[in-house]
Amino acid sequence: MIRLILLALLLAGLLWALRWLLGKPPAMLAQQLRRASVPIVITLVVVLALTGRLNAVLALLGVILAGLMRVAPVLARLAPEAFRLWQQWRHQKPAEAGRGAGQRQTRQNSAITAAEAYQILGLQPGASREQVVQAHRRMMQKYHPDRGGSDYFAARINLAKDMLLQH
Repeated sequence: MIRLILLALLLAGLLWALRWLLGKPPAMLAQQLRRASVPIVITLVVVLALTGRLNAVLALLGVILAGLMRVAPVLARLAPEAFRLWQQWRHQKPAEAGRGAGQRQTRQNSAITAAEAYQILGLQPGASREQVVQAHRRMMQKYHPDRGGSDYFAARINLAKDMLLQH
């Protein structure tokens, strides 16, 4: 019976906190969450240590860290492009917020230079038609959205191939 009462109190507290959070302006909310994050983390660690669950959390953190170390080379390769997309998303106008970044980017940069197209496909200027097709196929196998790649990268690769095959 005590568990039901505690669960009801916890649920009521969560609903009250959610209602309180939704009523705050975003800037004030961010400031208050930054201020409260350290005490919350310390309290959580103490509770986990007292209940004997801290070992499981630390093991999970180890697994997450090992997974991040495995994907670090991929993340490092994509970091400049991801940072540029994040900057672009952060500075977009409110009317553009509903559109995806890949769609907006493709429309804005529908015309690329030959040098950019060669760089995207990893080719030297003056590459033959066969080399362009092979580079396009190789890049699409890596970055196609159906294989976990990005719509943005796939659109840029297609745009580069189309541009080079028109010349």
